[in-house]
Amino acid sequence: MSALLSIATAVPDHRITQSEVLAVLAKARGAALPARLEQILGNSGIDQRYLACEADYYLEPRSWTSRAAIYGQVGTELAQKAAADAMAKAGFLPSDIDAIVLISTTGTMTPSIPSRMIEAMGFDEATQTIPVFGHGCAGGVLGLRLADDLAAANGGQNVLLIALELCSLSYDYSQFDKKNMIATALFADGCAAAVISGKAGEGDAPAFRAFKQKTWPDTRDMMGWEVGATGFDLVLARDIPTFVTRDFAPFCDAFLEGQGLAQSDLAEPACHPGGGRVVEALEAYFAPAIPAIPATRAILREHGNMSSPTVLFVLEHILQQKPDKPILLTALGPGFTAVLGIVDPQGAA
Repeated sequence: MSALLSIATAVPDHRITQSEVLAVLAKARGAALPARLEQILGNSGIDQRYLACEADYYLEPRSWTSRAAIYGQVGTELAQKAAADAMAKAGFLPSDIDAIVLISTTGTMTPSIPSRMIEAMGFDEATQTIPVFGHGCAGGVLGLRLADDLAAANGGQNVLLIALELCSLSYDYSQFDKKNMIATALFADGCAAAVISGKAGEGDAPAFRAFKQKTWPDTRDMMGWEVGATGFDLVLARDIPTFVTRDFAPFCDAFLEGQGLAQSDLAEPACHPGGGRVVEALEAYFAPAIPAIPATRAILREHGNMSSPTVLFVLEHILQQKPDKPILLTALGPGFTAVLGIVDPQGAA
């Protein structure tokens, strides 16, 4: 299968700590926060995050037009930075890229960001551009799967994958219901890019072995967007940690068995963290064969839940440690969908 030549990441300029989030929310409410909200923020597993705008921006009334303008400006900057860094790490020029895949669910543009990058960054005019919308937190691993398929096409191609999310544009501090409190406690902004090659001569790079996806029936209320008056509004209606234990675990067991792997055969998994309780459920599933998932915890702590790019941040962190066992990729997203993958760090198994 195809080789993963590089990963690069980018975050916006505006850093905010969880204690600062408490102050912003109190300001928005005009009174001290309910104890329950402080508890949710305190149990998130997050110390800090990065946002597209200064904190006060999120306290102002916003329109679809203003949110789209922020997505266009900040999103384009992050995508171009992460893409340039990923290509530099791989030793590639824009002219070496055959296709650009963009995964994003928190905004959209027409022409798409990849289409606009052709001229802005000097890609060949024949470069294929594939914007993909709607996979949410599952988008990072699904994007790797799509990039792997494209890299294998036409006798081998070089694919640039970009996962970009500005989750903060969906915040609505005027609503203090449970789902908006959770969104405020968890979600953040960021971008990751990766270069995947299906061409010969990349045998020493990490390689993809397999992917698997499953969408469960009657689960659309678990996670997603609704179109609101001023932007996308979060749908979050069910207990995802319970879903991990009851439904995700047997799906993952079957996938590993199909690949001839046990949990003890794996390096530390690269998991999309979701939130603190989801990480705890994942750790309970992997224990005792894998005692902890510190890279997943570290990215959640330092960056929050950035939706689709988060798992690429985690994978980059793990690959820097030079593991010598296969890496399991996991992510959960709207649908409700789970997606899994296997990366062999030193090339194809």
